[in-house]
Amino acid sequence: MVTKRAKNDLYAVFTTGGKQYRVKAGDKVKIEKIIGEFKEGDKVTFDQVLMTDDGANDVNLGNPFISGGEVEATLNKIGRYKTVDVIKYKQKSRYFKKYGHRQPYFEIIVDSIK
Repeated sequence: MVTKRAKNDLYAVFTTGGKQYRVKAGDKVKIEKIIGEFKEGDKVTFDQVLMTDDGANDVNLGNPFISGGEVEATLNKIGRYKTVDVIKYKQKSRYFKKYGHRQPYFEIIVDSIK
């Protein structure tokens, strides 16, 4: 049984930072940090849209990107993930190194999909 979704179920798949994200309007998504000067509250536009779908019958696929396709979002938060510990150890040779890494991220709220 196939159920039809409402028209407001428009979603898009876009790429940034080497990853692909499936989003709808209003979604909060953590993405890789974008190069440049940004601060919280800035508007960000992603033009590398791979696909859009309205849920009923209209699917747009890009080759590789949709020309004129955009995902507009607001930068909600700039942060860093929890620490990942990296340990190097060699037994019997008194070799031990330990350091941590915190990956930066941007949390965005998707405003609109075109």
